[in-house]
Amino acid sequence: MSVEVPAARAMEVVERNENTMTLSIGPQHPSTHGVLQVVVEVSGETVEHAEMEIGYLHTGIEKSAENLFWTQAQTVLERMDYLNPVGNAFCYVMAAEKLLGISDKIPPRAQQIRVMNAELTRISSHCVWLGTHGIDLGAISTFWYAFNIREQILDLVEGFGGARMHPNYLRIGGVNGDVPDGLLAKLDALIAEFPGRMRELRRLLQNNPIWRDRTINVGTITSEEAVQWGLTGPSLRGSGIAYDVRKAFPYSGYETYEFDVPVRSEGDAYARFLVRLDEMDEAMRIVRQARERLEVPGPVVIDDPKIVAPAKETIAISMEALIHHFKIVSEGFRVPPGDVYQAIESPRGEMAYYLVSNGNNRPYRVRTRPPSLYNLQCLKKIAVGNFIADMVVMIGSLDPVFGEVDR
Repeated sequence: MSVEVPAARAMEVVERNENTMTLSIGPQHPSTHGVLQVVVEVSGETVEHAEMEIGYLHTGIEKSAENLFWTQAQTVLERMDYLNPVGNAFCYVMAAEKLLGISDKIPPRAQQIRVMNAELTRISSHCVWLGTHGIDLGAISTFWYAFNIREQILDLVEGFGGARMHPNYLRIGGVNGDVPDGLLAKLDALIAEFPGRMRELRRLLQNNPIWRDRTINVGTITSEEAVQWGLTGPSLRGSGIAYDVRKAFPYSGYETYEFDVPVRSEGDAYARFLVRLDEMDEAMRIVRQARERLEVPGPVVIDDPKIVAPAKETIAISMEALIHHFKIVSEGFRVPPGDVYQAIESPRGEMAYYLVSNGNNRPYRVRTRPPSLYNLQCLKKIAVGNFIADMVVMIGSLDPVFGEVDR
């Protein structure tokens, strides 16, 4: 019996003008530095298009602050950029002090302590960036070296305010207590050890051929494009623009400190890496100057019991102090009507608060200018043309913190 075999059909040829695939990176991805989702369109290994999806960490911090007393609001605002809680508090208390009209009354020693804490926190934040950025690229040892420095700084922060992450130490009117006994000795030890630690970090990475291959000419953005995309901080200075709020609009006496603004012109991930390393050295340079100034004693808070709670030891012996304490704890204080915009240089760039008061004991409006949000948007520009494997390099080079992106 014969079996008839059907004739072979001609293969259909399908012509395609493009061959792309859509992939989702995150939001539960360890290398997105938080709950970021990036939807990328790739052709082979090359990114053709990238879109960021944010909002997974939305906490409503600004609205929560509007329902708290002026002093209470600081506790939630410190948790916005959780790697820079002192910076959040620094910016907020200065904005509130402007509304109260007491900015020029803050004691010099309080200003020095504020600057010292802000710069130590800058170094601590950069240590987290460097350690996690190193893990992203396989340089795991870097993490332990960076976090050794961070641990010593967090010990100092705990000594100042009683907590390692969110000390609530900076207060409207000054700071919550003078430098504790023995803390300056620990600070001196860190100051002496820091240069050697930085040399170790630089030896690990700066001339490492693998690190250079993964970061040089990756995620490049020109100075003109950086300005157009609204970048600030190291992400902007890595593209050749020497803008730093501490220099452009000095606050808390920064104009009296000697420090340089590190700048690189290449605009790639490696340039942003070098800028942050140099910033760590400059931050410690400021800390050393503030440490020398602390040799001069003085008050650390304004003498106004209607804004600052009286010292605890006076409450038991003074009825007036007890009344002031009760009033501040039970209903806070009222701030004259008005609005103010106050900016600082955070580890990620220009962070600012826009506060509105209607004369009540709570902020009427709290609006944040978070640098991570504005820096992150340029990812859709710098990702195009790079390999998909380099997405984690570019995300890490921008150093976003999603507590302030999503708020």
